[in-house]
Amino acid sequence: MTEGKLFVISGPSGAGKGTICKRLLESDENIRLSVSMTTRQPREGEVESVDYFFVEREAFERLLQEGGLLEHNQYCENYYGTPRAQIVQWLREGYNIILEIDYHGAFQVRDSYPDCVLIFIMPPSIEELEARITGRGTESDEAKQKRLQEALGEIAQSDQYDYIVVNDDLDAAVERVREIMHKEEEYVISINQ
Repeated sequence: MTEGKLFVISGPSGAGKGTICKRLLESDENIRLSVSMTTRQPREGEVESVDYFFVEREAFERLLQEGGLLEHNQYCENYYGTPRAQIVQWLREGYNIILEIDYHGAFQVRDSYPDCVLIFIMPPSIEELEARITGRGTESDEAKQKRLQEALGEIAQSDQYDYIVVNDDLDAAVERVREIMHKEEEYVISINQ
């Protein structure tokens, strides 16, 4: 059996990476989406082991010390990370794995798995990104400005990725990511044969 491939998809808030990942999962049964672990409290409607694995800070720190996380980060005083065991198991079973994480985590993953593929989802323009963030209507002006500044910082890291996909048309962006995944998967198969 051919081992699966690890894909990291990043991009600023509002770029559409979550929607792209959802579409890929719906159309390919050989793809698995990693579920992150966090120490923050669940938000209304979030489901354990679907949206996140919600754990106490001590349990997260213990797993971190034991090497049980593929990557981790701290944001707003809460930890976030990717449990390693599930990823390793799925790769051995031949599944392609998507990690939807920020660039900090992406670069940590690349240190552990140098043959992973980093894909950055780019908004068509800063103006469009700002419109998407504002269009959510769920945050204060200050929070929107903070998200926009964070987005600009993430975009500045995009040249470190293997691929950049501009999401100016959702269907086209999904298809482009799908093409990248198939190309990289064929590369792995041809090396292993």
